[in-house]
Amino acid sequence: MLCRPFSVNFRHPLTGVLAMLAACLVYGQAWAQAGKVPPAPPVAPSATAAANASPKDKMLMQVRQWVAQNQNTEPAKVEIAPIDPRVNVLECPQALLIDLPFASRESVRVRCAQPAWQIYLQVQKSAAAAPAAVSAPAAAPPVNRTTVITRHLIQRGTQLQPGMLEEVSRPTQGLDAQAVSSLQDLLYGEATRDLPAGQVVRSSDIRRAVLVKQGQSALMSVGQDKGFQITVRVEALQDGRMGEQIRLKNTESGRLLTGTVTGPNAVKGF
Repeated sequence: MLCRPFSVNFRHPLTGVLAMLAACLVYGQAWAQAGKVPPAPPVAPSATAAANASPKDKMLMQVRQWVAQNQNTEPAKVEIAPIDPRVNVLECPQALLIDLPFASRESVRVRCAQPAWQIYLQVQKSAAAAPAAVSAPAAAPPVNRTTVITRHLIQRGTQLQPGMLEEVSRPTQGLDAQAVSSLQDLLYGEATRDLPAGQVVRSSDIRRAVLVKQGQSALMSVGQDKGFQITVRVEALQDGRMGEQIRLKNTESGRLLTGTVTGPNAVKGF
């Protein structure tokens, strides 16, 4: 046992021995406490978990973060409708392009430049949990939601027109999470499969129709946001859907241009 040196009064032997033992006990405890090794800090979770995530999981993570930032909420509160199992999400080496192509904030478009692919997702913010009630509340009336159904059979590849569809109110319970909620969301769309009459249209049932076709002529408008507008006849060098940027050629000068598709055979220049 280690003891700190001290003086002992040998005129009282018993008192000296007791003092020596007390000193050893005090300084022994201090020495033991000083020699303890502090616990190691917790190890941070490995970053390989995110790196090993599937392309689909990576895409959903980025969409939640994007929606949360644009709608002033938390990523955990962003709900994304299940993706059709037949949809294969490919790995995208570049940053994903995410935007709201329609008037509704519930439809989100995700695009990859190379390899070129795009997918539409239905998103919404989860409602806050209601506080617990003292007594059992009365049964709430069913909640309805506006959705779009087909008026008649629409064959695959058909470009959608307003007369083919109608908005109806349906109970939210049991309604497909991908059900389209507005005719505006289907503007310039085409069916990806045969849709029977009375069918609820889902976001996976449609895609943006080709509005400008490669080799065909189109009108490009330039400068309309600056108080003047110039219209130029151009030739499309690739197919273009609503909101996509495509390469064009001035038919008179041969100059190569870039424009954004704004409608059938219509583009906007930069």
